[in-house]
Amino acid sequence: MAKSGVKIEHVHTSTPAYKAGLKEGDIILSINRHSIKDVLDLMFYTDEDFLKITVEREGKKISFNIKKKAQPLGIEVEPFRVKRCVNKCLFCFVEQLPKGLRKSLYVKDEDYRASFLYGNYITLTNLTQKDYERIKKLRLSPLYISVHATDPEIRNTLLQNFEAPPIMMELKKLARMKIRMHTQVVLCPGFNDGKVLERTILELHKLYPYVSSIAIVPVGLTKYHKNGLTPVTKNKAEEVIGVVEKFQKRFRKKHGISFVYLADEFYIKAKMSFPPINIYDDFPQIENGVGMVPLFMDKAKKLRIPSMKLKQRFVTFTGTSFYPYLYEFIERLKKKNIPIDVYPLKNNMFGETVTVTGLLTGEDIIRGLAQYVEPGDFLLIPDVTMKDSDGIFIDNLKMSDIEKILKIKAIKISSEPVYLLKEIKNQEKYCGQ
Repeated sequence: MAKSGVKIEHVHTSTPAYKAGLKEGDIILSINRHSIKDVLDLMFYTDEDFLKITVEREGKKISFNIKKKAQPLGIEVEPFRVKRCVNKCLFCFVEQLPKGLRKSLYVKDEDYRASFLYGNYITLTNLTQKDYERIKKLRLSPLYISVHATDPEIRNTLLQNFEAPPIMMELKKLARMKIRMHTQVVLCPGFNDGKVLERTILELHKLYPYVSSIAIVPVGLTKYHKNGLTPVTKNKAEEVIGVVEKFQKRFRKKHGISFVYLADEFYIKAKMSFPPINIYDDFPQIENGVGMVPLFMDKAKKLRIPSMKLKQRFVTFTGTSFYPYLYEFIERLKKKNIPIDVYPLKNNMFGETVTVTGLLTGEDIIRGLAQYVEPGDFLLIPDVTMKDSDGIFIDNLKMSDIEKILKIKAIKISSEPVYLLKEIKNQEKYCGQ
């Protein structure tokens, strides 16, 4: 990590940076006389056609004049050191992790830069005045913000940070800067549900359109949870759905959008049908598990499936909550003579209350599929099980370990129905038609 400036890690060939003579290891000090601290400065100050870039190379300063026009500059720089979270949230998932998992899982980040770049949620509890000034100057919009409750006392109790500033005060600062915000509420029964939830929705709505959406997600509790929180039950899910759907009708009438959205898990827990696909608008919170299942079902329904003649068998898996929906799609594939089976896997690492696919471990996969797969099968592994890693599951097992132990060929796939079908087609040459 460079003490000042930002180090170039890679220069792509045939790009303006490459042609100008920038090299890996160069430390970018300034662009058009603006000091460069990290990738955000780089993004902001390279949005011009003509650039004067000053770098440090082997202790010497060198300047380059680059005519970029509409092309990307063509460099990759070192990542910034992420600011860590100091909250002790009652529901913090990181605090519910056992030892021995992938190291990146234990990082509790609270960095506005990662919020802008990657959609990471932040609580706004560690921002300085300079941070706010930089957000305004660089127009870092949208940001993703964990609210949980607009009632200061309840929010601070959930965060276990009793010095945190009132969240509405912080949100109003960003609204005055015309920064867009996507917010979330991790619903913890007995804390921020009922009237507290209604107040939170109403107060956040006052900042519309700068607060552009609210996602309500149920608290996730593993078997290692020690703070006495209770999970969302069927009755609680039904109650929350009733509250949110009333607000959605009101907001759609007033603004033409739902504004507040429920995580899919509420409908799954309540054993209720999902709302029409248009309720999710442009899916602003899909990475938060909001509308992911309905969108999958909608895309699967519209997908044209050709008939195939394949001898090789395909196998895939999912968490228990998504199984009924994926099973429906897999049955359609089987009717087209595609030999494929899907199995629901229980989460032995975190406990059976954790039902999402993305938190299944390599060991869960091996143990869960051992009795079903046969040597030579093609195992289609959803990429969400290896998120933020290169073929490594959260318990540090690799795809090659799965292949060796189960004696099968493993293929990482995107979870969308079209990519699942595409991967099957791609394997036709191996399947001995």
